[in-house]
This record gives sequence, C-alpha cells and structure tokens, in this order.
Amino acid sequence: MSEEPLPPQDTPSTTGRPPSFAAVSLAVLMSRAQANLLGNIHGGEIVKLADSTAGAVAQRHSGGAAVTAALDEMVFLQPVHVGDIVRTSATVNWAGRSSMEIGVRVEAAPWDDPEADGLHVGSAYFVFVAVDEAGRSRPVPPLLPESADERRRWREAEIRREHRLARRAAIEAGRA
Repeated sequence: MSEEPLPPQDTPSTTGRPPSFAAVSLAVLMSRAQANLLGNIHGGEIVKLADSTAGAVAQRHSGGAAVTAALDEMVFLQPVHVGDIVRTSATVNWAGRSSMEIGVRVEAAPWDDPEADGLHVGSAYFVFVAVDEAGRSRPVPPLLPESADERRRWREAEIRREHRLARRAAIEAGRA
C-alpha cells in the first residue's frame, strides 16, 4: 500500500490547523412553522441550518469572515418531523488558498425520547471563501488532517473540487 500525499503543512504567513480546531455542532428543535405541505420539515430549512453550521466552521478555521461560495451537494436521506431535535455537526474537509470545503452531517431525534439514537437524515458539502473587509478573498490557514478519516475526507474533497472545476470549464467551453 502506497503512502497518500498529505496536504501542504505550512505557509510563511499562517500556521496549519487540524479539522478539530474549528469543528462545530448545533442543535435546533423543529417547529410547525418550518413544515412543508406534507407536514415534514422543509428541505430549505435543513439546508439553511447546515449552511449556518458550515459558516461557523469556516469562520473559525479562517479566523474571520467567510462566505458561502457553493453548495456542492446536499443529500436528504430521511424526512425530519415537527418536534424532532436536529443536530448538525461540521468540520473542514479541505482548505486551499482562500477556499475551504466544509462537510456537514445532519441527524434528527424525537424531542420526547432522550434514549433515541440520532438518525442520519442528511449530508452536505459547502464551499466557503474567506473574505477581507472589502469583500476580496484572503488566505486561510492550511488544514492539517491528523487521522485516517480526516485524510480520506481531504482526498474525497479534492475529487469534488476537480469535478466542480471540470464542470465549470466544460460549461465555459460550450459557451465560447
């Protein structure tokens, strides 16, 4: 088995940070006001919660303002119901010069059953860009994956990034 290449370790202006440095978890009780016509929680509400969680992670990792640049993927696995406690947990999967991929896991559990395990109801991958006071991109610290799982997430994030860039290039080429 060959050694996997690791991400860059340091740049002159910043010190690297492990994914655990900026990891965030949030929990919210879902109400009727967030329900769709079927009586389940509207998918947009789940996306908004995932984006908020990812945004907190991006700001913590980058040390300042960061904005959502893309929602690479959002997968809904199970419905979320009124009264569920929705927990989101997010971490940085990959970091480049000024952008970061943040992975978010969404779980739901009934509010009235404290022994119930959280059910994995969705996952998302957001791309954030760190910005300065003028709204221009700014450098972010390198990500230093420590575990095999964190290195796997880095590799998978690079694949998603390659696909985003290739898709953009193909679209631009078709418009030319």
